[in-house]
Amino acid sequence: MADGSVLLPPGAELVVDSATVDAALGRIANALQAEIDCGDCVVLVVMMGGLVPGARLLLRLAGDFELDYCHVTRYAGKQRGGEPHWLQAPRAALEGRTVLVIDDIFDEGITLDYVVKACQARGAARVLTAVLASKRHARGEGRRIPDWTGFEVPDRYVFGCGMDLEHRWRHLPAIYALDEES
Repeated sequence: MADGSVLLPPGAELVVDSATVDAALGRIANALQAEIDCGDCVVLVVMMGGLVPGARLLLRLAGDFELDYCHVTRYAGKQRGGEPHWLQAPRAALEGRTVLVIDDIFDEGITLDYVVKACQARGAARVLTAVLASKRHARGEGRRIPDWTGFEVPDRYVFGCGMDLEHRWRHLPAIYALDEES
Protein backbone atom coordinates (compact mmCIF):
# COMPACT_ATOMS: atom_id res chain seq x y z
CA MET A 1 0.00 0.00 0.00
CA ALA A 2 1.17 3.54 -0.70
CA ASP A 3 1.26 4.58 2.99
CA GLY A 4 3.58 1.70 3.97
CA SER A 5 0.95 -0.28 5.84
CA VAL A 6 0.54 -3.97 5.09
CA LEU A 7 -2.73 -5.44 3.92
CA LEU A 8 -2.98 -8.72 5.84
CA PRO A 9 -5.29 -11.70 5.59
CA PRO A 10 -8.39 -11.59 7.78
CA GLY A 11 -7.74 -12.71 11.36
CA ALA A 12 -4.00 -11.88 11.30
CA GLU A 13 -2.39 -10.57 14.48
CA LEU A 14 1.18 -9.30 14.93
CA VAL A 15 3.12 -11.59 17.29
CA VAL A 16 6.76 -10.56 16.64
CA ASP A 17 7.61 -7.10 15.30
CA SER A 18 10.36 -6.43 12.75
CA ALA A 19 12.73 -4.88 15.34
CA THR A 20 12.61 -8.08 17.40
CA VAL A 21 13.23 -10.13 14.25
CA ASP A 22 16.26 -7.96 13.37
CA ALA A 23 17.71 -8.30 16.87
CA ALA A 24 17.29 -12.09 16.78
CA LEU A 25 18.94 -12.31 13.37
CA GLY A 26 21.88 -10.31 14.73
CA ARG A 27 22.34 -12.73 17.65
CA ILE A 28 22.14 -15.77 15.36
CA ALA A 29 24.55 -14.22 12.84
CA ASN A 30 27.13 -13.63 15.58
CA ALA A 31 26.92 -17.28 16.60
CA LEU A 32 27.16 -18.50 13.00
CA GLN A 33 30.10 -16.18 12.32
CA ALA A 34 32.06 -17.77 15.16
CA GLU A 35 31.56 -21.18 13.53
CA ILE A 36 32.50 -19.90 10.07
CA ASP A 37 35.69 -18.40 11.50
CA CYS A 38 36.69 -21.83 12.90
CA GLY A 39 36.96 -23.79 9.69
CA ASP A 40 35.48 -25.36 6.60
CA CYS A 41 31.73 -24.68 6.65
CA VAL A 42 28.73 -25.19 4.45
CA VAL A 43 25.77 -22.93 5.19
CA LEU A 44 22.72 -24.97 4.21
CA VAL A 45 19.45 -23.08 3.87
CA VAL A 46 16.27 -25.15 4.07
CA MET A 47 13.76 -24.05 1.44
CA MET A 48 11.24 -22.58 1.25
CA GLY A 49 10.89 -21.35 4.81
CA GLY A 50 14.60 -20.73 5.38
CA LEU A 51 14.87 -18.49 2.31
CA VAL A 52 14.01 -15.19 4.02
CA PRO A 53 15.83 -15.69 7.35
CA GLY A 54 18.72 -17.32 5.46
CA ALA A 55 19.12 -14.37 3.09
CA ARG A 56 18.90 -11.90 5.95
CA LEU A 57 21.51 -13.85 7.92
CA LEU A 58 23.86 -14.24 4.95
CA LEU A 59 23.98 -10.46 4.52
CA ARG A 60 25.43 -10.29 8.05
CA LEU A 61 28.12 -12.97 7.56
CA ALA A 62 31.69 -12.62 6.33
CA GLY A 63 34.50 -14.99 5.55
CA ASP A 64 34.93 -18.17 3.62
CA PHE A 65 32.03 -20.60 3.51
CA GLU A 66 30.13 -22.52 0.88
CA LEU A 67 26.46 -21.79 0.45
CA ASP A 68 24.00 -24.52 -0.47
CA TYR A 69 20.32 -25.20 -0.09
CA CYS A 70 17.99 -28.10 0.24
CA HIS A 71 14.25 -28.25 -0.23
CA VAL A 72 12.20 -30.40 2.10
CA THR A 73 8.45 -30.32 2.26
CA ARG A 74 5.91 -31.47 4.80
CA TYR A 75 3.11 -28.99 4.27
CA ALA A 76 2.66 -28.58 0.48
CA GLY A 77 0.60 -25.43 1.03
CA LYS A 78 -1.57 -26.95 3.76
CA GLN A 79 -1.79 -25.94 7.40
CA ARG A 80 -0.95 -29.44 8.67
CA GLY A 81 2.31 -31.24 7.97
CA GLY A 82 2.90 -34.80 6.82
CA GLU A 83 6.06 -36.86 6.44
CA PRO A 84 9.10 -34.95 5.12
CA HIS A 85 10.53 -35.67 1.70
CA TRP A 86 13.17 -34.11 -0.53
CA LEU A 87 12.32 -31.84 -3.37
CA GLN A 88 16.07 -31.06 -3.58
CA ALA A 89 18.77 -32.74 -1.49
CA PRO A 90 21.96 -30.80 -0.62
CA ARG A 91 24.46 -30.72 -3.48
CA ALA A 92 27.61 -29.61 -1.63
CA ALA A 93 30.15 -32.15 -0.46
CA LEU A 94 29.53 -32.43 3.29
CA GLU A 95 32.06 -35.08 4.29
CA GLY A 96 34.33 -33.89 7.09
CA ARG A 97 32.82 -30.39 7.13
CA THR A 98 30.76 -28.34 9.55
CA VAL A 99 27.24 -27.81 8.21
CA LEU A 100 25.24 -24.83 9.49
CA VAL A 101 21.57 -25.50 8.78
CA ILE A 102 19.23 -22.48 8.66
CA ASP A 103 15.46 -22.83 8.77
CA ASP A 104 12.50 -20.63 9.63
CA ILE A 105 10.79 -22.40 12.52
CA PHE A 106 11.12 -25.28 14.94
CA ASP A 107 7.64 -26.67 15.45
CA GLU A 108 7.80 -30.41 16.07
CA GLY A 109 11.37 -30.76 14.80
CA ILE A 110 10.53 -33.26 12.10
CA THR A 111 11.98 -31.34 9.15
CA LEU A 112 15.10 -30.28 11.03
CA ASP A 113 15.68 -33.84 12.23
CA TYR A 114 15.32 -35.10 8.66
CA VAL A 115 17.91 -32.61 7.35
CA VAL A 116 20.37 -33.17 10.21
CA LYS A 117 20.28 -36.96 9.78
CA ALA A 118 20.80 -36.60 6.02
CA CYS A 119 23.84 -34.36 6.57
CA GLN A 120 25.27 -36.83 9.10
CA ALA A 121 24.69 -39.70 6.66
CA ARG A 122 26.68 -37.74 4.06
CA GLY A 123 29.62 -37.59 6.47
CA ALA A 124 29.36 -34.10 7.98
CA ALA A 125 31.81 -33.71 10.86
CA ARG A 126 29.31 -31.51 12.74
CA VAL A 127 25.80 -30.31 12.00
CA LEU A 128 24.64 -27.17 13.79
CA THR A 129 21.18 -25.72 13.44
CA ALA A 130 19.65 -22.26 13.62
CA VAL A 131 16.00 -21.30 13.39
CA LEU A 132 14.40 -17.90 13.60
CA ALA A 133 11.43 -19.05 15.68
CA SER A 134 10.37 -21.90 17.92
CA LYS A 135 6.78 -22.68 18.87
CA ARG A 136 5.80 -22.79 22.54
CA HIS A 137 4.62 -26.36 23.12
CA ALA A 138 5.96 -29.78 24.05
CA ARG A 139 5.28 -31.67 20.79
CA GLY A 140 8.96 -31.62 19.76
CA GLU A 141 10.16 -33.30 22.96
CA GLY A 142 12.67 -36.04 22.34
CA ARG A 143 13.94 -34.45 19.14
CA ARG A 144 17.13 -32.47 18.83
CA ILE A 145 16.42 -28.82 19.58
CA PRO A 146 18.10 -26.15 17.44
CA ASP A 147 21.50 -24.90 18.54
CA TRP A 148 20.30 -21.31 18.09
CA THR A 149 16.77 -19.94 18.19
CA GLY A 150 15.82 -16.30 17.70
CA PHE A 151 12.65 -16.28 19.81
CA GLU A 152 9.50 -18.21 20.68
CA VAL A 153 6.12 -17.75 19.06
CA PRO A 154 2.71 -18.89 20.27
CA ASP A 155 1.42 -22.33 19.34
CA ARG A 156 -0.72 -20.97 16.51
CA TYR A 157 -0.39 -20.90 12.75
CA VAL A 158 2.27 -18.23 12.13
CA PHE A 159 3.49 -16.60 8.92
CA GLY A 160 5.98 -14.00 7.73
CA CYS A 161 9.82 -14.00 7.80
CA GLY A 162 9.91 -17.13 5.64
CA MET A 163 6.86 -18.90 7.03
CA ASP A 164 3.93 -19.03 4.67
CA LEU A 165 0.18 -18.98 4.74
CA GLU A 166 -1.02 -21.02 1.76
CA HIS A 167 2.22 -20.27 -0.18
CA ARG A 168 1.95 -16.51 0.48
CA TRP A 169 3.14 -13.91 2.99
CA ARG A 170 6.68 -15.28 3.44
CA HIS A 171 8.14 -11.89 2.56
CA LEU A 172 6.71 -10.01 5.56
CA PRO A 173 9.41 -8.47 7.84
CA ALA A 174 7.45 -9.38 10.99
CA ILE A 175 5.61 -12.50 12.15
CA TYR A 176 1.84 -12.78 12.36
CA ALA A 177 -0.51 -15.45 13.66
CA LEU A 178 -4.01 -16.34 12.63
CA ASP A 179 -6.65 -15.89 15.28
CA GLU A 180 -8.24 -19.04 16.65
CA GLU A 181 -11.25 -18.86 14.30
CA SER A 182 -9.29 -18.41 11.04
